[in-house]
Amino acid sequence: MIAVVMGVSGAGKTTIGEALARELGWRFIDADDHHPAANVAKMAAGQALDDADRWPWLDRLNSILKEQKQAVLACSALKARYRSRLAEGIERVEWVYLKGDFDLIRSRLAQRRHRYMPSSLLESQFAALEPPGEAIIVDVSADIAACVAAIARELER
Repeated sequence: MIAVVMGVSGAGKTTIGEALARELGWRFIDADDHHPAANVAKMAAGQALDDADRWPWLDRLNSILKEQKQAVLACSALKARYRSRLAEGIERVEWVYLKGDFDLIRSRLAQRRHRYMPSSLLESQFAALEPPGEAIIVDVSADIAACVAAIARELER
């Protein structure tokens, strides 16, 4: 099984994803580590990625996931077509949607410095977000341990 921890920047994908992978004893993969340099430069300049920027990145992630038996992937996966591309050819993918309101996420972004994702792109992320219909939905206003415990319980079902 592949668990994809998804949501907008600042929702806690990496933090919760890493903790979940440790809890489950699975490999953790951060999608941010696999962006082409051109994507990183574009985002660092405050420009949102478009679909043409994302396809090679999503295809690379899909290839990595196909090599895994059990893994947790932290990835924005904001749109249904991106999730379809990620899951293509993979037997079992569980989506974990980290849900938080704009003000909460904005306050979190104000307190951190991402290596290339400026907080100015948060509005475009919320605008692009297509919440998944079938997903484990986690309210990220809860603490990390509670989020991880809730996800692990749902994955065991």
